[in-house]
Amino acid sequence: MDTWRTLRRTRPAATLLAAAALLVSACSSGSSATTASAAAEAAVLAELPRATPAALAPYYAQKPRWRDCGTPGFQCATLKAPLDYADPSAGDIRLAVSRKKATGPGKRLGSLLVNPGGPGGSAVGYLQAYAGAGYPAAVRARYDMVAVDPRGVARSEPVTCLDGPAMDTYTQTDLTPDDERETGALVDAYRAFAEGCGARTPKLLRHVSTVEAARDMDLVRAALGDAKLTYVGASYGTFLGATYAGLFPGRVGRMVLDGALDPSLPARRLNLEQTAGFETAFRSFAKDCARRSDCPLGGPGTKPEQVGRRLTAFFDRLDARPLPTGDAGGRRLTESLATTGVIAAMYDEGAWPHLREALTSAMKENDGAALLVLSDSYYEREADGRYANLMFANAAVNCLDLPPAFDSPEQVRQSLPAFRKASPVFGEGLAWASLNCAYWPVRATGEPHRIEARGAAPIVVVGTTRDPATPYRWAQSLARQLSSARLLTYEGDGHTAYGRGSRCIDSAINAYLVQGTPPKDGKRCS
Repeated sequence: MDTWRTLRRTRPAATLLAAAALLVSACSSGSSATTASAAAEAAVLAELPRATPAALAPYYAQKPRWRDCGTPGFQCATLKAPLDYADPSAGDIRLAVSRKKATGPGKRLGSLLVNPGGPGGSAVGYLQAYAGAGYPAAVRARYDMVAVDPRGVARSEPVTCLDGPAMDTYTQTDLTPDDERETGALVDAYRAFAEGCGARTPKLLRHVSTVEAARDMDLVRAALGDAKLTYVGASYGTFLGATYAGLFPGRVGRMVLDGALDPSLPARRLNLEQTAGFETAFRSFAKDCARRSDCPLGGPGTKPEQVGRRLTAFFDRLDARPLPTGDAGGRRLTESLATTGVIAAMYDEGAWPHLREALTSAMKENDGAALLVLSDSYYEREADGRYANLMFANAAVNCLDLPPAFDSPEQVRQSLPAFRKASPVFGEGLAWASLNCAYWPVRATGEPHRIEARGAAPIVVVGTTRDPATPYRWAQSLARQLSSARLLTYEGDGHTAYGRGSRCIDSAINAYLVQGTPPKDGKRCS
């Protein structure tokens, strides 16, 4: 699988114990009408004053000192940002920036910032491993390709919470508790994770919100010498980009938001809708699997509901008896790890053959190794047992951006019928995964809100009709909110659309980035 493609995702608040992605899709208790209603009730993100406050002037006057990165063709620099924009005297944080200069031919158009999502995905890593060479040649010819790791992420003063062995324990915690003892163990796991984050990153943990990260991007824009921000954000990166547009509408250049998040929804609605989104993606996988001779969940004529029941029965068996994996540390394939591995494959239909093979090995040969590999890729666990900071930053940002989806196990239990209806396969686990922010050591600073960005240049919002992590209705909702949005639709599977094989999508976005011509609002591609 393409590592960076699998990273382009938004993860639920608990990320299925870290694995779900804050995003959500069409849910049983919701509809496009109820989503529109929620958006109408939410407050509007206010534009910041256009004049630079005197206390921030030194930050806006910075110039990057580019140096070799150790990766051929790329340069790196470090910029400063205030830890607390409300009190710049409280200290600074360091932001890691990387660029690959425009290759030519043609006149340079400026800088193009990219963000792969998360929250917690390394934009610098994404640039150096994929976008710097993988973006269309016509785009790379005209733009310096640039990325900044958001505060708290990867190279930008990363949030840390648990060591490798503790994370191994955390990711194996049972997410479908059957009794009070198992519920207590899950709550203890969430508390231990939250306490670890609070103990290891106490000051920064209060200042990793998306609003602060968007303000950091404006410092980067100024340091690069660009009058306006040109930006492509995927998954959570759409929320970051839309937030920038809401705060600085007059500084928006050519902006593309691919796999959009709806900022107007509260956390519980987000998680419920994303749960339904994963069910939609699973049904597409199930239909495809049943047509294949190597499908371990059924054959020709097997309905998606039957495929789902067989997978659920497999998960139940793992709950009682985890499978061996051959892992050097002795990890076995638990229900939670297997569920994470399946969810990981829902992001990209190109991963479906890997999932069929992994399920076959586990269900027919009692070998959980391949599903464990899928789960480890989702969690960014290295072979030596170390974890990247993605899951730590993911929780830190999500729990600061919105109040918790649930405050107690009792509230989760009350919502289980709705989550199970949204997804008979994933609903129960994703409901319990939504409890993690209840124990966060820092109170949320954000609330659901609309983003209108009045006066901004055209913003292209891209939605995929069967996106598992960012349901299509979210793209529709964000496009309705943004005053200058152009909705571009991909009728297909997988998470996000740009660079995933649709010539129609790619040509429309390339034309906007290179020529400045946005697609017609409502354009549809397949």
